Amino acid sequence: MVDPAGVNRAVSAQAIVGLGLTPQGRVFDHGYAGFAVRAVELALADAGLRKQDIDGLLVNPGLSWSNPAMASVALQRALGLGDLRFSLSMNIGGATAAAMVQTACLAIASGLATTVACVFSDAPIKPPRPGGGAKSASPYAMARGWDAAYGYFGVNPRYAMIAKRHMHEYGTSQDHLGRVATIQRDWARDNPAAEMRDRPLTLAEYHSSRWIAEPFHVYDCCLVSNGGACVIVTSSERARDSARTPITVIGFAQGHPAGDPLETLTTGATIAGPAAFSMAGISRDDVDVAELYDCYTFTVIVTLEDYGFCAKGDGGLFVDSGATARDGALPVNTGGGQLSSFYMWGMTPLVEAVIQLRGDGAGRQVEGARIALVSGNGGILATHSCLLLARS
Repeated sequence: MVDPAGVNRAVSAQAIVGLGLTPQGRVFDHGYAGFAVRAVELALADAGLRKQDIDGLLVNPGLSWSNPAMASVALQRALGLGDLRFSLSMNIGGATAAAMVQTACLAIASGLATTVACVFSDAPIKPPRPGGGAKSASPYAMARGWDAAYGYFGVNPRYAMIAKRHMHEYGTSQDHLGRVATIQRDWARDNPAAEMRDRPLTLAEYHSSRWIAEPFHVYDCCLVSNGGACVIVTSSERARDSARTPITVIGFAQGHPAGDPLETLTTGATIAGPAAFSMAGISRDDVDVAELYDCYTFTVIVTLEDYGFCAKGDGGLFVDSGATARDGALPVNTGGGQLSSFYMWGMTPLVEAVIQLRGDGAGRQVEGARIALVSGNGGILATHSCLLLARS
């Protein structure tokens, strides 16, 4: 039998000590490997560590890596790291970033490593070509089946169908989705790393924007970004010598629901949330900021419900009340999230949580923020990861 108290003590002995974030968006000065290398270098400098201090490496290869299964080996060589005691390439979609931190904590607690870099990089946007235009849709969509022929392919329509049913079942409105987008754009205006910080977004502009897959307008959908991000995890004992305030990992969990989200209208937060809060020994009321995976505006609404911050079906009303905005009861996605800041998969909410708990948020800083919830989501609400972090 596993002793939960013992697990909790072992896990809470780990902390995030380094944060590295490259420029984000339409950035073409590096490829995917170059972004990863730069993110690690920035995280090491932030933590006051050297390359030789790293003995564990976890890499989420995103979409761009040519050999994703060997991404951690390739990055080790690109960085010029010495011998490693622990190395993995990991990918459970947008849930990977939090899962990497969880894995790093377990590796350190078990003695497999002492200091682990958790890295994500991607470069899906290609530089514009002279005279080049956008590719037209394939004339062979019919060959992929009737669904594809009528536009039902890719991720957007699948999430749209779940959102549409949520609207039907609970009365969630287009305005509610729009409020998520406009509130997060407001948060982004004070984030120097945000891609959309220079453009405020009104509800009227949201409604007039082009459709992607009803009920999603373009502003309901996350950005696409080039860039890299890294956090460095080590033991709390070693973290005492860090150049920055250590951010302690006080709880974590994953949730991988078996049901079809189109039927259940739930996420893995219903599984991961209670387990993470139990490990941390805190409640939802102790959370000062929530950095939620927001591939779509709807994802924020359903995740708030599934963590129990509001009743099931009331996520839209909760956001519309202003609870997630500046001076709200639960500030959410305080850097603008993936909708308005940048899209580094699950690294986006993790990066902002570290910034907030360090007190580095400047104009967007949540006063007194000491505990943050970070969520990750992968697939079509198929995977979920949760971190609870505390300012040491």
